[in-house]
This record gives sequence, C-alpha cells and structure tokens, in this order.
Amino acid sequence: MGPGLYIHFPFCVRKCPYCAFFSETPRSATVAAWREGLVRELESLPRGFVPRSIFFGGGTPTALSPDDMASVLDLVRAHVPLTQIEEWTCEVNPGTLTRPMAELLRRAGVNRLSIGAQSFTDVTLQKLGRIHRAGETRDCVAMARAAGFENIGLDLMYGIPGVAADDFMADVEAALELGPEHISGYALEIEEGTPWAREAAAGRLAVVEDDQRAQFDWLRQRLPAAGLVHYELSNFARPGHECRQNLLYWSGGEYIGVGPAAHSHWQGARWGNTNTLPTWQREFTEQLEPAAKARETLVMGLRRLAGWGREEFRAATGFDYDDLRGAEIARLGREGLLVVTPERIRLADDALFISDTVFAELV
Repeated sequence: MGPGLYIHFPFCVRKCPYCAFFSETPRSATVAAWREGLVRELESLPRGFVPRSIFFGGGTPTALSPDDMASVLDLVRAHVPLTQIEEWTCEVNPGTLTRPMAELLRRAGVNRLSIGAQSFTDVTLQKLGRIHRAGETRDCVAMARAAGFENIGLDLMYGIPGVAADDFMADVEAALELGPEHISGYALEIEEGTPWAREAAAGRLAVVEDDQRAQFDWLRQRLPAAGLVHYELSNFARPGHECRQNLLYWSGGEYIGVGPAAHSHWQGARWGNTNTLPTWQREFTEQLEPAAKARETLVMGLRRLAGWGREEFRAATGFDYDDLRGAEIARLGREGLLVVTPERIRLADDALFISDTVFAELV
C-alpha cells in the first residue's frame, strides 16, 4: 500500500463543545497565512514521495470559501504528483457544502466525501452544538451524488448522554436510507480541555458506559445486516469502499501530514506540527527504534477486525509478533481477549469495545 498525504484544514464555523481537534474560525488573514504555510510544507515534501491517497481533514475543509478551496486544490496540483492517486477524501460538515463546492471538489479529483452527520435527530444535534440540522445532511448527500460522488461516508455518534437507545437506532436507520458506502460509528468521549469536560467535572454530564456498549453491540449487528462489513473498530463499509487512508495508518504505512497539528511517519521517522496559527512549526521529531515501531504497528493493526496474519506482519515490520509479545499474546488468548491461531491473531468479539485494555498489554 503506497503512502498517503494528509492536509489539515484548521477551520470550523463553530467549535462543537465535545471536540478537542485544533480549529479556529476562518478569517481571511488567517486563511491566507495558513495557505502560505502549506506552500512551504508542500515544497519540502520528500524526494520520491508519490501518494496513493490524499485526505483533507479538519476542522471543516468545506468551511472555506470556494475561491480559497480552489486555491488549495491548485497548490496540491502544483506540488504533489497525482498520477497514482486511488482515493482522495474530503471531510464535510452538513450546512457547509454547496453545489458549487461539491462540483469543484469532484472536478479536481476528489472522489470520496466523509460527512459528519453525527445524528439525524435535531434535538440531539442541538445538544451536540452542531451547526446543521438533519435535513441539511440529506441535502448534503443529494448534492454530493449530483456532483458525481460514488463513495460517500457518514459519521455517526453513539452513547451520547441523555440520548435514548431508540433515538440512536433511528439515526442509524436514517443514515442507511441514504445509501452510503461507508459508515463510521464513534462513541462520544469526554475530551480533556473541552466545554463538555468542564460540564463533566462539575457533575452535570456523564457518559454511561453500559449504554455505549449496548449501542455498539447493536450497531455491529445492524450494519452488517445492511451490507456494510465491520472492518475496523469504528468503521463499516460496503466491500471495496474501506477508507484507504485510514487502512494505511492502521497497517503501519507511511504518510506525510501538512498543516498545524498534522503528524507524519516517513522512512522510520515520525514528526508532528504545533497546533498554532497563523504559523506553525515542527514540534518534535523522533527516529523510531525498529522493535518499538513494530510493537506500535502490531497494536494499530489489531484495530482491523481481521487482525494480523503472521506472514503479513513479518512482511510489514520484519518481526514475528510472537518474538515481540509472544507471552502477552498467549495470555490474552487464554483470557478470551484475543483469538489466536497458528497463523493469525485478532481481537475477540468481546474485546472490541474494550480494545484499549488489550492494546495496553501489547505496547
């Protein structure tokens, strides 16, 4: 699997109270400075870097004006070889996608949209602080289809405090009615430094883990029944529509991230940028010791429902996973948290919701 390029768009119309990702309101001067920073980073891409996938993430890429987006697309075309691109994703929030923007993205070569629906219940959307309403998500999908997009993903959130299981189930059914090729289901987490973290600390907000587990288990049954394969902890796709960029991350592949807060992994080195605007700089660089990198790859790859084949892991890392963590793998197998066969390991079904517990044992 070839390398990927990630570009961080650090702009949102409004910050959601649960979100810890770095973003600011798009102001013309800040957008211009960010674009200049992209030029510097794109000009310094490693020699021989030819991505197979590109991901525009955020923030909200479609919070930009069409003119600003066109300028960014021009920058990518000028500095990035596009001859090998198989998947080019742009994240979208309903309420920010217009028909001209959808057509602009599709003409430029973007072939996949990831739409942050989160819920199809207006009361829930208001609780989450989203700027859109359910009808705008439906309009967003219709605009994308009209522009020629044949690969659309919808993000949903479950385990939201105060939202009944029946409402979440209705959200899933509403999403399925739109016929997406991909659905991601994320448990709401209370992230440090967010308004919701302050609410939780004050005792006014609490996540009920049993409710989240029940909704996750139901989701794992419903989406495969509708033809979407559960291929990663939080992700379901129609066959052939798995997100290539994310599969790259989970398989220990190489990628370059540009923009504030972006991270990279290239030829054994890892680095990350500061989350600052209007300028940013490299925050850290580390050379990964091979065995440590292999252990990290082991954990990331176990996010995939298929887990790791022994030969696949050896080809990816140069190590046998039993040489790295054989005793821990055997013990987790005995405890029913891993399914261990002579040639493959994967998370047991009962361990999917508590995967972090397993991963902590293997890192």
